Amino acid sequence: MSICLNSETESPPDAVAPSAISTSCWPEKLNIFGVGVTPTTYEEATDLIIEAGRHREQKLVSCYAVHALISFCSEPHLRDVGNDFDLITPDGQPVRWALNLLHGTGLEDRVYGPGLMLHICRQAAAENVPIYLYGGSSEVADTLHQNLEEMLPGLKIAGYESPPFRALTPEEDQAVIDQINNSGAGIVFIGLGCPKQDLFAHQHKHSIKAVQVCVGAAFDFHAGMKSTAPAWMQKRGLEWFFRLTQEPKRLWHRYLVTNTSFVVRLVCSLLNVPQVIRQRAKQVRRRNAKH
Repeated sequence: MSICLNSETESPPDAVAPSAISTSCWPEKLNIFGVGVTPTTYEEATDLIIEAGRHREQKLVSCYAVHALISFCSEPHLRDVGNDFDLITPDGQPVRWALNLLHGTGLEDRVYGPGLMLHICRQAAAENVPIYLYGGSSEVADTLHQNLEEMLPGLKIAGYESPPFRALTPEEDQAVIDQINNSGAGIVFIGLGCPKQDLFAHQHKHSIKAVQVCVGAAFDFHAGMKSTAPAWMQKRGLEWFFRLTQEPKRLWHRYLVTNTSFVVRLVCSLLNVPQVIRQRAKQVRRRNAKH
């Protein structure tokens, strides 16, 4: 297990004591196949996370593409975990399409985990909110730390850690909690893969005094270890195909099962016309109430 704490941010002079009371109103999640997904934007999600991070609120955030959505809606235990999160962004374009089709949310863009991470880091640098990086191999963690410091010189990285590829012992787990809490970080990015990262965040919801943001492969992407799909493929919901060409042996079964399940579930949901009408009408009333 590789650990690095930044002595300059370990006890920041302007750190705010952890708060158990939310200082902001987080948007309601909408039901997609039994899992709540938040119809949000990069700007809204970033503002909410930064504000909560400033007060070190114990919030849980994750980003769901099709694989995560199907994984969590298929297992009752995972579904309960996911529905206990405060914010679930539509990481994949198909998840955004589902929100628009089933609820009429009118979202114009997804909120992609790697993109959200950069948005948060830029604002954290501007507003002096320390972050912590948890996940990835030692090489990924070291390179990610260096890349973020070069990209955002004002960003305070309170610490970064590459955990072992096994379950932590109780003593190791407590050490992780203490290291993060003592670092002064208001936001913890977790890159352990789905669903491991979500289970870790949920397990530590009441012990880690910070906003925990699960960002999946963002660590590998921002460390330069994996390539991202071209923008035109991302906009058309074809990122899964690009990743499949990069790692066919590992991903072919995942995408065959989850993509098929997603299409079947979406079609079945759309065929429940009365329910779709009620959901879309509720969304219209909610928008009108805001105005």
